[in-house]
Amino acid sequence: MTNDETLDVLLIEDNPGDVRLIEEMLGDAERLFERVGSGEHAASETRIHHESTLAAGVERCSADDVDVVLLDLGLPDSRGLETLAAVTGATEFVPIVVLTGLNDEGVGVSAIQHGAQDYLVKDEVTSDLLVRSIHYAMERNRQDRERARRREELEALNRLNELTHDVTHAVITTSTREELERAVCETLVASDAYRFAWIGEVDRPTDEITPRAAAGVEDGYLDDVTVMVEGDETADGPTGRAIRTGSVQAIQRVQTEPAYEPWREQAIERDYKSSASVPLEYDGITYGVLNVYAPSPNAFSDAEREILSRLGAVIGHAITAIERKEALVSDTVLELEFGVDDLGVDLGALSRPDDGYVSIVDLVRTDGGVLAYGRAVDVPLETFRDVVSNAPFVDELRVLSSDAGTHRFEVVTTAFDDLVDSIGSHGGQIASATITDGSLRFVVDFPPGRDKRQLVELVERHCPEATVRSQRVVERTVDDASTARSLLHASLTEKQHTALETAYYAGLFEWPRHSTGQEVADRLEVSPPTFNQHLRAAERNVFAELFADGDEAVGPGD
Repeated sequence: MTNDETLDVLLIEDNPGDVRLIEEMLGDAERLFERVGSGEHAASETRIHHESTLAAGVERCSADDVDVVLLDLGLPDSRGLETLAAVTGATEFVPIVVLTGLNDEGVGVSAIQHGAQDYLVKDEVTSDLLVRSIHYAMERNRQDRERARRREELEALNRLNELTHDVTHAVITTSTREELERAVCETLVASDAYRFAWIGEVDRPTDEITPRAAAGVEDGYLDDVTVMVEGDETADGPTGRAIRTGSVQAIQRVQTEPAYEPWREQAIERDYKSSASVPLEYDGITYGVLNVYAPSPNAFSDAEREILSRLGAVIGHAITAIERKEALVSDTVLELEFGVDDLGVDLGALSRPDDGYVSIVDLVRTDGGVLAYGRAVDVPLETFRDVVSNAPFVDELRVLSSDAGTHRFEVVTTAFDDLVDSIGSHGGQIASATITDGSLRFVVDFPPGRDKRQLVELVERHCPEATVRSQRVVERTVDDASTARSLLHASLTEKQHTALETAYYAGLFEWPRHSTGQEVADRLEVSPPTFNQHLRAAERNVFAELFADGDEAVGPGD
């Protein structure tokens, strides 16, 4: 029914006597409501709209919401099944009960075959029969709508799954974020599923969402609209909510949804009937939002929104991978410094007023946790052993060497796995960590251009004791050491790099050795032959980069 209180009946009939008869039968409202208005939506009254011509009836169907149509096939301006076809074309899933003469039962049966829900012979109709027919017509229509909805949903899901496959291919084949975002938008609008798609990101100084890529029927839409994350009525729309909640937000009817008021006129002009806003996220970092617009209402079912949500995650992951790759060759870096005053250990004992300190020089992520290699300078060895060995976040401590007040050490920990993984997944690295003056300070480098607030939250989420002390964008110095590190990344596989890095910091290349090959292999949780294979391959590739001619250089796969 059009609302919770009224059953709207449109009677299209030109015979005044038949009109009065139908109105009298429908006047027995209590019984009609008992049968038709029962259930989830109970009516309290009926409203009859009468038109005597097909043209007026079609106009009424187009202008008003109607629950059921009672239709005479013999009208002054139309006769037979053409009348039914005209009314069916003017309504969308509105049940139609055909009224026929005594000798037209065959026409009534044909009418059902052409879309009517039921038919009544005028001379035989009674109040009870009319009530049952309306009830039957509305129930059958409800079932037809449900079947059509499921069919359309299945077709939409199949179409969207194909689009997802195409978008995933675009993700794999593009090398820059700009290419990726443009390919995503173009792929989505290449089918008839969506009229327009665009990707935007948040400009944090203004909280405005600014477009980065777009495709489809736009006609200046992005020039005519403003979207905010906070601060005004546009923030209550689907795009702002998607950014704030991290979940897909759909508008099923642009024409009537209050939240779409700021953009309704522009959307209607471009035939956008429904829309969805999809956050592009990975590991708690939001890169932007994908907006898609469909030419039909109710285009985004729960299942379709779930697929779009997964698509947003795929795009977010791809942006992360692209920016991580670009970070290796970037001339600048976003440097965030954090401080921790309470790690559950006596930090003061690990640092002394007379320049004693502990520093971490390298972190290696392995399947078994994180290996931290560092130096303790001017800290008594026994004090250092006692404090670090009993620290709640240390699984194992090994002192590799001790000479002239400097102790080189190795720590195994699983307490910071998530922190190191999350930082690394977003193209960052812990550049340094130092315990001095009774406090732990560590610096994290991220690619420039990121949302600083989200990156700070990322670190603080995995290390709640940390508080940000400073943030700045700094220029990287180009020297022989940085060039050599770039060559290492380019020429070694991840396993080769890990084997070589761990062997170096564990003191395998020192004389006398601080660690044996067996000990390093144990740290990496691989067999000694496997470790030796990765190490020898890494050494060969490094030496090839140093000594071989350009045409003879080998790559990481050799």
